[in-house]
Formats: sequence, structure tokens, C-alpha cells
Amino acid sequence: MPNEEATPQIARQDTAEGAVARLSGRWASAELAQPKVWRGVAKALAAYPAAQNQGWDLASVERLDHVGAQLLWNHWGRAWPARLQLSADQRSMLERVARFTQAPVPTAQSGGFMAMVNRLGLWVLAGVDHLHDLVRIVGQLLLDLLRLARKPAAGPWRDVSGHLFQMGTMALPITALVGFLIGVVLAYLMSSQLRQFGAEAFIVNILGISLIRELGPLLAAILIAGRSGSAITAQIGVMRVTEELDAMRVMGIAHGYRLVMPRALALAIGMPLIAVWTSLAALAGGVLASDLALGISPAYFMSALPAAVSVSNLTLAVGKSVVFGVLIALVGCHYGLRVEPNTQSLGAGTTASVVTSITVVILVDALFAVLFKNVGI
Repeated sequence: MPNEEATPQIARQDTAEGAVARLSGRWASAELAQPKVWRGVAKALAAYPAAQNQGWDLASVERLDHVGAQLLWNHWGRAWPARLQLSADQRSMLERVARFTQAPVPTAQSGGFMAMVNRLGLWVLAGVDHLHDLVRIVGQLLLDLLRLARKPAAGPWRDVSGHLFQMGTMALPITALVGFLIGVVLAYLMSSQLRQFGAEAFIVNILGISLIRELGPLLAAILIAGRSGSAITAQIGVMRVTEELDAMRVMGIAHGYRLVMPRALALAIGMPLIAVWTSLAALAGGVLASDLALGISPAYFMSALPAAVSVSNLTLAVGKSVVFGVLIALVGCHYGLRVEPNTQSLGAGTTASVVTSITVVILVDALFAVLFKNVGI
């Protein structure tokens, strides 16, 4: 139970100069920390607004610390009342609170043309900052690859092998499942359209070109971006939170050579293999659905596939898969190295890494489609 004599209280007293709010009790953190007392004080203060003619008498206050002084200072509108009675110690406490109390930051207007221009400028500056860091990490990767080429025996091959297993081998089941289902869905959709024109045999051309050239590598890259890209950012971000990155810098271990380059090499090697694996799984689903929906046997499908799809399509798919892998690794490392030492930044960085990786993969795939539109068609 709170001590009644120590409880902060306010009493009204009428004088010749006007009403005076006489404070008593202990206006300190120990008493004000009690929720019941705090609610009572807030309710009592509401009856005495900070008006010009309102007087305040603190002579009966037993104790006033920074919590009570801050409460009164805020209630007075961060200005000294015209009529105030208090001791020298109380005035010193209030002056200290007034000196270190920051003025409220004015809120920016949300509307208007200039506000839109300001937001656009902030987005542009943030984009330039990300681009600057990304160019720097690409340049550092090239330098690290030259260092590795000069001394390949001293390279971090164990890290590359471990990342290749985690990002490549462990991703085979999910990529095969998703690829198989995509092949089934695409074959069923195409069969209903081709049957109307009696062109059932052309399903081999459609599935072969779309799955081997485009959907297989793109689907594998999107899955790896969501699975491994987020893992890269989370791993490096946790190293930032636990100060392992600072420890590596103190020990003279380069972040690019031991963190970025092994992951980029692992995905550059693993992504083409995963893309081919996903394309094969998608073709298996397409063969099954074609047999069930159109009666095209697997033997005919496999015999007609080499004539419908040239080797250049597979070469193009493997080539751009290497680019996809390197970009996913670089984007994941980029956001991981930008993580601040707190959990909120770690979550935001992981989310931004996945979204950016998928967006970059789709944009680069569109660029490949435009540049190599006459290859293999």
C-alpha cells in the first residue's frame, strides 16, 4: 500500500492574486512509478491547466526529483509559470530539466508537391547509395578472383564446398517438386488450346523452348533467391549483430575474400546445375501431363525434343544461370553487410534482400531475352 503522506497531492487555494495549486507529498520516481498514483496525479493535474493566472506553490513538497520535475515542466508547457513559489533546490532541479529537455521536432507536412519531391529525392539518394555499395562489392569480387587465380592453393575452397552443398544439393528436392508441378500445369493448359487446332504434336516445341530456355532457369533462380539469398543475408547479418565482422576486421581477415567470394563461386557453380535439374523435372511433368491429356507417348516426346530445341537454348540457359547465381550472392552479401547491430535491421535487410534478388533476376532475364532473341529460335 502506498504511504498516504508521501503520495503526491494537489490542493486548491484561493488568494488575492488568484488561484494557487499547492503541491504536497513526494514528487519522485519511487511514488510516481506506481500506476495508481500516476493516474491520480495525471487526473489531478488536468484540473489545473497551465494558464497565465494559475499560481503554483511547491513549498510543501517533501522531495522533487527529475521525474517529478519533468512531469511538472511538461504540464506547464515547458515554460515558467508567472507565479511560482519553490525552494532553491527545487528551482535548480527544474532548471536542469528545462536545460536538457529537447524541443519537440516539428512534423513534416505529408501533403503538397514539395513533400512529394522530397520523398522522391530521398528515394533517389537511397538508390544511389545502394548502387555505390553494389559497384564496390563487384569490384572487390573481381580483385578477390584475381588473388585466387594467383594463389589457388590458398583459396577458401572448404567454404566454397560447404556453401555449394547448402545452397545447391539441399535445394534439389524443392526445385524438382516445383519444376515438376509447373510442367504439369503448363502442359494441361497448352493441351486444351492445341487440341482446338489439331496441333497436339507442337506441345513438344512449346514445352521444350519455354522450360529449357526460360522457365527452368528463371524458376530455379527465384527459388534460390528466396531460399539461399535470404540465408546469405541472415548469416552475414547475424555476424554483424554478434560483432563477428568487427572481429574479422581486427584479425585482418578480408570480408570479401572469406564471405562474399565463396558464396558467389558456390552459386555460380551450383545455379547452372540446379537450372538443368529444374528443367528436367519440369519436362518430366510435361511428359506425364501430355501423355494423359493428349495421348502423346513419352517415347515420341523424347525423340521429338532434340529436333524442337537446339543446343544453343540449353547453352543460353546455363550461361544466364551463372549470372543469376552471382547476382543472387552479391545482393545477399550486399544487404547482409549493411545490417545494423539490431534485430529489426536484420529482419528488414533479409526481406529487402529477397525482394531485390527476385527483381534483379527477372530484370536480367528480360535483358537476356531481348539481347538473345535470335539465338536458338
